[in-house]
Amino acid sequence: MTSLAVANPGSLIQSVDWVAIAPPLIAAVAALAVLLADLFLPERHKKWLGRLTAAGLALALIALLPLAGSSPRATFCVQNVAGGSDSGGCSYVADHFALVFQLIALGGALIAALLSMHTVESERLPRGEYWFLLLSSATGAALLPASRDLATMVIALEVASLPAFALVALRRDGRGAEAALKFFVSSVTATAVMLLGVGFVYAAGGSLHLDAVAQGLEHAPGQLKPLAEAGAVLTLVGFAFKVAAVPFHFWVPDTYTGAPLPVAGYLSVVGKAAGLSGLALATTIAFRPYAHTWGLVLAVLAAVTMTVGNVGALRQRFDTRYSAVRLLAWSSVGQAGYLLVPLAAAGYAPTGVDPLGATAAYALIYGVVNLGAFGVVAAVGRRAGTSVDDFRGLFTRSRWTALALAFFLLCLAGLPPGVVGLFGKVVVFRAAVDAGLGWLAVVMAVNVVAALYYYLLWTARLFAPAGDAPLGEGAAGHRLPTSLTATLGLTASVAVVLSVAPQLVLQVAGGSLF
Repeated sequence: MTSLAVANPGSLIQSVDWVAIAPPLIAAVAALAVLLADLFLPERHKKWLGRLTAAGLALALIALLPLAGSSPRATFCVQNVAGGSDSGGCSYVADHFALVFQLIALGGALIAALLSMHTVESERLPRGEYWFLLLSSATGAALLPASRDLATMVIALEVASLPAFALVALRRDGRGAEAALKFFVSSVTATAVMLLGVGFVYAAGGSLHLDAVAQGLEHAPGQLKPLAEAGAVLTLVGFAFKVAAVPFHFWVPDTYTGAPLPVAGYLSVVGKAAGLSGLALATTIAFRPYAHTWGLVLAVLAAVTMTVGNVGALRQRFDTRYSAVRLLAWSSVGQAGYLLVPLAAAGYAPTGVDPLGATAAYALIYGVVNLGAFGVVAAVGRRAGTSVDDFRGLFTRSRWTALALAFFLLCLAGLPPGVVGLFGKVVVFRAAVDAGLGWLAVVMAVNVVAALYYYLLWTARLFAPAGDAPLGEGAAGHRLPTSLTATLGLTASVAVVLSVAPQLVLQVAGGSLF
């Protein structure tokens, strides 16, 4: 009989690196604190829950600082019988890649929280539930980029997604329930397909840890390779849904329109960042043996996504109700296509070259300016839905708000003075060219030019004569709430600073993230 005893049983007891897991852990603790405070605080003091949420997210961001200058830190690692750890068997790794996407997730959640403070009060949303759900979703989004096994990735993705369904449904005007239902049904379908794919991958590769999956797939028996390839494709479906890549994008316009505006902004940035990080980890680490296969699939997906998103935006009428939100929704689909380009390039890049930095840099830029654009839409039409035509003559009514939106739109278009948006697109374009994907670079260039039409048309309306356009609640004489002012000031300031010194974010694209 084989003895299961080990020489040093204490060596099998793991120690947790609390500093490494601090960012998502702080967000989770803040969520529990908000939930408990909601039980005991009297109604008149529940406005403090929003401030507690913002403080928790700010602390989670601060917790990234001790990790920024250090070497990658890993925890929850599989240990062998001798007590040694296997570097490929860690479930949580705080490396450069994880920190960049945690910055996007937690920073985007903080801006969404500031943007939400007025919305929660004006739309009479349940405060405790709203802030708890926002923090819970942010926890999952921050956990996903540091996950290094498929089980943890699936759990993190669901922790990020499930609270988001409820956030969309919190608006009690009928549209919220419909939007949440479309979001939920689409997401559950994508998750079911992804879980089936994970099962196939586990059966073929014999492990759930990403590095071990790559080794298992590389040496898998010939009869298991079709199962492994099918599993890889199905696994990517769940992440493609979060990114809103075609054909998993149909939920986006209706969900953004039905959700509270801050939630729509949150989904467009934080939800997209979570999906991108999962997609990048699964492809570049776990499915590395199939690089040329998924590289081609992602290249086609990027081309189709940016084209469908921009065509949808071009077809959007400006005089319809909620057309401003729908235009931003279609724009976010188009931007998802640009974000997928460096991921596709990673499948073709020579050894030692890491195009993923271009995706991270562009995601940082996009997150700031897109949340700023949603902030202006929330400021102009705080209670009613707004059409793009409602922004006509905004400069004469609210000069700084109009200038902020114009700057955000020019950044999204990649035109000066939105220099950081231009540099971001150049970095993505260069990643495609360096990987030999010239045809994808041409498709991207055509789409960038086509997108100029609706971005510039909206910008021109800001400075056009007001005519008979409704003034709305963002007109002169209506002072913006402090939270909205802080949101616009923060996003505009960051966008201006990055346009003056784009190297602050573009240096992310210069080195390896792993």
